[in-house]
Amino acid sequence: MRILMVLDHEFPPDIRVENEIEALTKGGHEVHVACYTMKGAKLQDSYLGATIHRKPISKLIHKTSVGALRFPFYFNFWSTFLEKISSKLTFDAVHIHDLPLAKVGYHFAQMNKCKFTVDLHENWPALLDIATHTKSLLGRFLSNTSQWKSYELMYCKLADNVIVVVDEAKKRLVKLGIDTNKIIVVSNTLNTKHFDLTDEKPDANFFTLLYAGGITKHRGLQYVIQGLKFLEDTDKQIKVKILGTGSYLKNLKDLAKSENVESMVDFTGWKPYAEMIKYVGRADICLIPHVKNDHTDSTIPHKLFQYMYASKPIIASNCLPIERIIKKTNCGYVYTFDNPNEFASSVKQLIADKNKYNSMAISGKTNVVKDYIWEIDSRLLNDIYSG
Repeated sequence: MRILMVLDHEFPPDIRVENEIEALTKGGHEVHVACYTMKGAKLQDSYLGATIHRKPISKLIHKTSVGALRFPFYFNFWSTFLEKISSKLTFDAVHIHDLPLAKVGYHFAQMNKCKFTVDLHENWPALLDIATHTKSLLGRFLSNTSQWKSYELMYCKLADNVIVVVDEAKKRLVKLGIDTNKIIVVSNTLNTKHFDLTDEKPDANFFTLLYAGGITKHRGLQYVIQGLKFLEDTDKQIKVKILGTGSYLKNLKDLAKSENVESMVDFTGWKPYAEMIKYVGRADICLIPHVKNDHTDSTIPHKLFQYMYASKPIIASNCLPIERIIKKTNCGYVYTFDNPNEFASSVKQLIADKNKYNSMAISGKTNVVKDYIWEIDSRLLNDIYSG
């Protein structure tokens, strides 16, 4: 099959898309990717065996994406772009990454009489509910959550296949009335071929906790910092490494100061992927402290499986998919997302019980290799296009 993937962002990088391209090309399919560029990238090149088609986008048109359901400018940009690609090539399938461009994908499929797949990396309407830009009066007007819910329902019903990343997301869509038989779970599991373990080891003088990712209020780091005051009397000195940047960074620095735990927290800023892996090696445990909500209850981060494979016990908040996997695999502890004391108690248990620590470290890696590996999910993805 010749498959056109559509992404409304710069590419590369994107771990999930890269894994899917590799899986489909290995499965004998010809993959093309349409994406925009604001960075002056080549308009056409190849990557991981796929042909990449890019179209420059202005900042003004890009900004209109927020109000795409009310004003047609962003959709028009994409429709024109895809029409140009299809004027030179015929496609057997169009594969839309994430919800926003589902409408464009559906009309493309109708015009070209090809299969239409929507690949939902996350619960888009729920993400909008917690996004900063939708809180203002203008933001609510331009990006109304109820409209996006109706849009999601419409195009998931029209799609030939809907891909989601966790069972919880499938259950959510089935509850909305989407046919269960066309929803396929292709998770964000680990492609071990592209994850190199590091030789770096934890510093014996500290018990190091690592967070790596974006820094917003909804990542839950405020509760981690508030929990540190309960860890000042542990046998080992606690050090929290926070890798990343974002809109909530200053708030967290101010909070660390007001809680009098500044000495326990290192804000390292954003680090390249290869360097982040070294920080994972130096950590004793890894954190996924996300605030529990409709969004985090229906998605799963790649880093969960990265940490498990790196034999790092995990302390995570009680978001449904993460809690399910951690408890099933016994690779860490789960705490109530907004309970700093409960978070601290989980850390203390891992410090105090070395046997438990080692057991969780081994179990994480064992279960990734057995059940949470991209090789399994790549077959599920290829099955969609095998007919």
